[in-house]
Amino acid sequence: MTTNVYEGLFILDSDLYARNPDEVAGQIDRFINDYEGEVLVSRLWEERKLAYPIKGHKRGTYWLAYFKLDASKVKDLNRQYQISDSVIRFLFVKVDPRLVETLVEHAKAGPIRPIMDVPAESEQPVEVVEVSGESNEEDSENP
Repeated sequence: MTTNVYEGLFILDSDLYARNPDEVAGQIDRFINDYEGEVLVSRLWEERKLAYPIKGHKRGTYWLAYFKLDASKVKDLNRQYQISDSVIRFLFVKVDPRLVETLVEHAKAGPIRPIMDVPAESEQPVEVVEVSGESNEEDSENP
């Protein structure tokens, strides 16, 4: 059988994840390993408000995983996540073999967060200077 690399994006129940993060996150890897897959990367992406409620949940914890799995076992793994209480929604995408190394390395690097550490009170006012090639009549009158 053929072994492919898949990207799995999971939306986890934020309440369950907050109470027991190791158990909930470990379940993702454990299911893959149960079906003789190999987890390449498995990490927290972020927690955020959902665009619309899913199964009564308004918030979700996003989890990203890259894994190798025999193509014939994807359907069984899919079913395992469907019946899991901690997984609200998930999606598997087969990764092009030419992109595997790049995607896995990027995922290992972790999230890129915007720099927002500077408090608003300490911001210095910025002077805006317009530069134009045309001379202004007011400028020529006032030396």
